Amino acid sequence: MPAVEVGRICMKTAGRENGKKCVIVDVMDKSFVLVTGPKAITGVKRKRANINHIMVLQDKLDLNRGASDQEVTQTLEAAGKLDEMKQPA
Repeated sequence: MPAVEVGRICMKTAGRENGKKCVIVDVMDKSFVLVTGPKAITGVKRKRANINHIMVLQDKLDLNRGASDQEVTQTLEAAGKLDEMKQPA
């Protein structure tokens, strides 16, 4: 299993955003991370998520901790993963 770290792309496995992809922007503690879609792209709002409710994927972006939605969007676009993020898994 890939590490839970800033910039890692993951998929929500619980809640109303089940099946949608998101990006980890901060690791809060051993149980929670801050994720964002960004909402304009995937529909996932910036929020705290339990690590048991996300599935970590292989892809990783080069992001700083606490990156804004605009920075995440630019990094996704530069990595060519914008269309991949829009499609549910």
